[in-house]
Amino acid sequence: MARSLASILYKGIAAVPAASSTVSGSFYQRINRFSTSVPSDSDTHEDFRPTTKVTSDISLKDIVEQDIKENPVMIYMKGVPELPRCGFSALAVRVLREYNVPLGSRNILEDLELKNAVKSFSHWPTFPQIFINGEFVGGSDIILNMHQTGELKEKLKADTEKQQ
Repeated sequence: MARSLASILYKGIAAVPAASSTVSGSFYQRINRFSTSVPSDSDTHEDFRPTTKVTSDISLKDIVEQDIKENPVMIYMKGVPELPRCGFSALAVRVLREYNVPLGSRNILEDLELKNAVKSFSHWPTFPQIFINGEFVGGSDIILNMHQTGELKEKLKADTEKQQ
């Protein structure tokens, strides 16, 4: 009962368009909203398995490269910045929002192949994954440490100046 109620609630929330800075583009528009099969992913709990699937002629590696190129700050996370589905993702978003920088994001829970493509691209096994000006920085623990030492402020400042 609780599981079906949660599923209905999630589908209702997912149908509402978000006013977020979530990445979108013509190369990623053909998406089937809710897939009928759930892939088996041994390191993902069933509550967090992907619910959508990308169907595109562009490779997932190209999508990741495009995301990182087009967004000075890009985060691959569980959930979206407005509604993180993981404490580490929530922490990373909270820290990055302290700097009022535009934040590109993708919800890796929506697509297992995208999740695996990001892992392969960065050679990093966990999420969230944060890229600043095309460079992989790390996860929430690294961002928090950089914030506490002032290094993140300097990196974002330097990268903002490069963009202008």
